[in-house]
Amino acid sequence: MVGLMAFEALVAHLLKHSVREGDFTLKSGKKSRWFIDSKQTACRPDGIIAVADAALDVIPDDATAIGGLTMGADPVAYGIAAVAATRGRDLRSFSIRKEAKGHGVTGRLAGALLEGDKVVITEDTVTRGVSPLEAVEAVRELGADPILIISIVDRGGTCEAMAAEAGVPFTALVTAMDLGFSYGD
Repeated sequence: MVGLMAFEALVAHLLKHSVREGDFTLKSGKKSRWFIDSKQTACRPDGIIAVADAALDVIPDDATAIGGLTMGADPVAYGIAAVAATRGRDLRSFSIRKEAKGHGVTGRLAGALLEGDKVVITEDTVTRGVSPLEAVEAVRELGADPILIISIVDRGGTCEAMAAEAGVPFTALVTAMDLGFSYGD
């Protein structure tokens, strides 16, 4: 469970830097009265510390690597791994490319994921949960074991059930309701 101080700091940062209200059309085509760009939190030094503080409260002690599908996972995974290192915690980070690279280091993996790793899959914001589940499958194909999916924000409320179907627990550091909205907004 995320500690209260870490949770409150993260919510405050998201509301200040990442949440906008108005009339928006989401990627799905659905209309919404709010939009979240949680990279505005994950890509600021004070923001990624708030994310890492919350995430490190819930990341299992046996986790050895952290990453996910590029771009949403990248600043989250790299930032958490860097902050963790300053606290004596060794989490290697990686990205899963959307398509395999055909030259140099080939395949979808970029980074320090090893076969047998206990992996935390990250994402900045989940609405449906498709990206982290794609990362779960890619990590399994690479011989590692996804043990948790973490998103900074759960905007849609469906990722937890999808993750459970895939056999991986899901934790949202912050939900739409924590930010003053509902999943249907």
